[in-house]
Formats: sequence, structure tokens, C-alpha cells
Amino acid sequence: MKIAEIAPPWVKVPPDRYGGIEWIVSLLTDGLVERGHDVTLYALGDSVTRGELRAPFDEAVDLGGKDFYGAVHPMAAQSVAPFLEADRYDVIHDHTGPIAACLGALSDTPVLHTLHGPFNPDVQQLFRMIADKIYFNSISDAQRSGCPELNYIGTIYNAVEVETYPFRSEKEDYALFLGRFSEDKGAHNAIYVAQQTGIPLRMAGKVDPGADAQYFEEHIEPHLDGEHIVYEGEADNEQKRELLARARFVLFPIQWEEPFGLVMIEALACGTPVVADAMGSAPEIVRDGEVGILDGAYQWDEMVAAIKDGRLDGVDPRRCRELVQERFSVEAMLDGYEAAFEKIVASGPASRTQGDGLNRTGLLQD
Repeated sequence: MKIAEIAPPWVKVPPDRYGGIEWIVSLLTDGLVERGHDVTLYALGDSVTRGELRAPFDEAVDLGGKDFYGAVHPMAAQSVAPFLEADRYDVIHDHTGPIAACLGALSDTPVLHTLHGPFNPDVQQLFRMIADKIYFNSISDAQRSGCPELNYIGTIYNAVEVETYPFRSEKEDYALFLGRFSEDKGAHNAIYVAQQTGIPLRMAGKVDPGADAQYFEEHIEPHLDGEHIVYEGEADNEQKRELLARARFVLFPIQWEEPFGLVMIEALACGTPVVADAMGSAPEIVRDGEVGILDGAYQWDEMVAAIKDGRLDGVDPRRCRELVQERFSVEAMLDGYEAAFEKIVASGPASRTQGDGLNRTGLLQD
């Protein structure tokens, strides 16, 4: 198949540091090329790919604290490029957002839009207007609850290259928080759990300007003491893997319905248990007592009690890694997208099927 993959214009593919979507796009593009497909990647000019690279921008777009309207223009430029030459492709696969999804609703080439972000009221309203005009893919079953009426082709989980993550069965005595420092990610909750359990906490991740920087300054920085609560900065890929592999466990105390949470499977690939609250995709990834602890949403004292009571003691690091190999491997992700593309190409643009052959469980009927 001739496939177009569209990445956001903020981070190169693959990323040097933070960039979950860009990692997935990189693994998917390179994997599809290895399987014999003709893939064109629309991404930043400094991206590295086995497919053909087309770059609306030479390097990352610096938002410089711009508001939504300032961000729309580069996103539009990135999104429109593949649709100007849509007849080159059998299917267009978008990872950016609503702009490309709207363009896809007018396209004679079938479009699959993978949902990577949350549903807010504006996005819900827009997607409902084009619900049957393109195909949608969710990255967890939980994600669909935000807008269940879309034309879902299925759920295809994100993946990691398990073999690139170091496995360690012997752990050091610290918990790890790894992720972007925003209130929704719950870094302050991780600090509370660490303080209540007496377990040292190391924190690493990106601090964006604006609201995230203010959140970091007010809720994280006052607790950093260089000994019990330590900030490691925005770790690069090598540092991230080492922190994950050596950690006693990873804390994932989110307070929003996160669609996936790549750090959970990255930790498990290193043989490191995950302690999470039951929000978003966490119940689909963390099996309580088998590869970590899964507690009720916002139940931080229950999480503290579970750690103190030794509920992690029976977790086998080898089982953590095996779970990722079984359910979240690159091969599993590629299999899912290949099957989706084949069905989409056979059915044609969603706007022409008018829902024929589709059911609302999100799977194309044979």
C-alpha cells in the first residue's frame, strides 16, 4: 500500500527527548516500510525515517507561548500538505488533530485519524460533525467514552521496542515520576505518595512555558530537596531508560482520563512495576498484583497503604516485561494498523460508505 503518515510539527521524528506521539509515528513508519509498504512521512525536516520524508517545516515550530490561534497556523500548514497530493496514496493516516481530520472529511482518499489526545467540548462538537466522514482509531478502549459515536475502526494500542529497554531484576530504592509536568499528570500526587511512604522520589520530564511552568514553580519546586525529592531535568532517551530500569517502581498518579500513557509500558519493559490510579487506560495496562498496583481514582492514601503493605513484593520483573512483549510490542501494533488499512482501502472513503459494514463496537464487519 501507499501510505501517508502525518506527524505534528512540534517535535522531530523520532524525538530526542519528550515526544510520545512522535515515537509511535517513527515505529509505525519504519515498521511499515520494513513490511514492504511505500510510506511517506510528513514531519519536521530534521526527522529520520526509512520512508520518504516530506517536510513543511525544516525544524520545530517555536510557539513561544502563543495561544491557540498562534498554534493553528503551523498545524494547518503541516496538515494540508498531504491532502494537496492525496491522489498519491491509498490511505492517509493522521496523528495531528482536528484540522487534518476536517480536511480528511473532504478527501477522496480514505483517511484514518488516530486519536492521541483528550476530548474537550470543542473537539467533541467538531468530530461529531464529521463522525461518519473519516475512520477513527482509539489507542485504548477507555478513550472512546469521550465520544463513542465516531466511526471507529478499532482500538490499536501504542507500542515500544522492548529490546531497546534495559531489563533489571535488581532495583534501587527510589520511586520514579517520568512525564510532562502538568497538573493533569499528577506530579504533585507522586510527591505526596513518596512523602507518606518515606520512599525517595526521582522526577524527570519536560516543563513547558506558561501554565506548566507556573504549576512546577508553585507545586513541585518547593518540595525539591536534592535528597528525598530530586528533579533530574528532562532526561534524554538513554537517561530515561536507565532511570526506568533502576527504579523500584514508577508512579503514574494521573488525574485525568489519559488515553494511553506510554511511560507505563516503558517501565514494564524494563521489568519495573507501575503504581497507578484507575483512570483512563491504566486498567487496560496495569494488572493489579501481577505487574503493579492499581487503585481507585484519586485514592492517594489507599495507594500509600498498598505500597506500605508490600503489595509490590510479589511482582516478578520478568512478568512485567513479558506482558509488554505479549500485548504492546511493535509487531502487535503493526499487525493492527495493517489490518485496519486493508479494510479501509477495501471499503473506500468513509463518507461514501455511509456507515455500511460498520458497527458501533468499533470494528469493521467482515
